[in-house]
Amino acid sequence: MPPSLSDRLTESILGIIRDGGLGPGDAIPSARELAKRFAITTPTVREALRKLEATGAVEFRHGSGTYVGPTINNVVLANPHRPPITKDSVLQLISARLVLEPAVAAQSAVARQPENLERLEAAVTNALIPPGGPAFALNFHVELAAASGNPLLQEVLSSLLKVRVREQQQIRALYDNRERDHEEHQAIVEAVRAQDAAEAERLTREHLDNIRRAIESAPEWS
Repeated sequence: MPPSLSDRLTESILGIIRDGGLGPGDAIPSARELAKRFAITTPTVREALRKLEATGAVEFRHGSGTYVGPTINNVVLANPHRPPITKDSVLQLISARLVLEPAVAAQSAVARQPENLERLEAAVTNALIPPGGPAFALNFHVELAAASGNPLLQEVLSSLLKVRVREQQQIRALYDNRERDHEEHQAIVEAVRAQDAAEAERLTREHLDNIRRAIESAPEWS
């Protein structure tokens, strides 16, 4: 099926953002200006902008205009029409993380810099915050990916956790032993500090396997 006019228009708007070198927070032309540029109706442009807003690629500011959104550079974007989370969808997230994160941890153990260790130490105590507690600035698993020295790995993991934020919140609720979570994170940090790639990989896989088992043993929900 060929893409709809609205879909083609969203790509054109993204092209304007890319070609203009615009980044998060930069203003983009108004719906009226875009309608004139593409010789189409303003409501059609607004429909395309709403699709982009739903993914975080653009954001509307009342009385101010339309701006580039925070996820414009992400490689994975949220699906605004995604159905409610299920036990299967949470397990899918863990399975994806099991493919990615142990290998990332191994690379991070080799490539980490002093500043990465500082940020990991700052992030490791986040495991002690109970579900529903205050939001934390640093995500341990994102900081672990950042230590790999490959910005794309960090972006992929960060994007995945943002896109599946509801599943990630469910994971924290089900894996509710905060002390154990913290101890497992701390052990991974020590392996990264020691530049022991094999141990960092093993501990990360073990940590995620523990989470997977906790989810598998949880009652079904819908």
